[in-house]
Amino acid sequence: MTHEFDMARSLGAAVQDRRGAWEFIRGFVADWAEGLADDGWNETDLAAAEKRLGLRLPSALREAYLLFGRRKDLTSNHDVLLGPSELYVDEAGKALVFRHENQGAASWGIRLAELTDDDPAVLVKTDLADKAAEHWENWLERLSLCFVEIVLSESVQAEGELCDFLCDFDDRGVELLEENCTRLPFPAYPMSEEDHPTRWFLGHDVLLRDDGAFLLARGRTEAALDGIRELVPGDWLNDAG
Repeated sequence: MTHEFDMARSLGAAVQDRRGAWEFIRGFVADWAEGLADDGWNETDLAAAEKRLGLRLPSALREAYLLFGRRKDLTSNHDVLLGPSELYVDEAGKALVFRHENQGAASWGIRLAELTDDDPAVLVKTDLADKAAEHWENWLERLSLCFVEIVLSESVQAEGELCDFLCDFDDRGVELLEENCTRLPFPAYPMSEEDHPTRWFLGHDVLLRDDGAFLLARGRTEAALDGIRELVPGDWLNDAG
């Protein structure tokens, strides 16, 4: 089957600027999910958030919310994108928080000092028992790129028969992945990770996220997902076979 959407080429453009990021998201959603249609928050919602917070939201955040902010299947299958009314400034007064890990183990935010940037860098902070030891770390260099990551990551963690998870992903599995699939042109992240940063691959009609010890997969079809299970054997979470 031939698809008009070229994921690798479109993702390459998404890495360059936020216009490319929004075009990638439109194309990816149309090709792999249900296309976008009036799925964003409106200007009234954003204006109310800005008034409550006493600050102006960055252009990239506003554009993402307006384009697809209410599509939970694209933003909140696992981690949670906060709605405009839920945005808040962290207790230290350093960052605007816009996303939470699903069990509260981490938060994503933007430095308050960079809110005037159109497409600021994104930070992540891990929740620790020792609150004094918590600090914001680099995640991705642009907010629009973070939203591309959000859409991709939430897509491979959706409920249903098209997604699966391999928890015993070893060195041989990495070799098989690199030999048989295409490395997608998304920068390895988080930016501060030196051991095994997250990487994205595209197989035959299957999207893959390599987290080092874990491999997440989403197939366009059940047959495509079965194909990656056969290629990279192991204890796949949802494999009934």
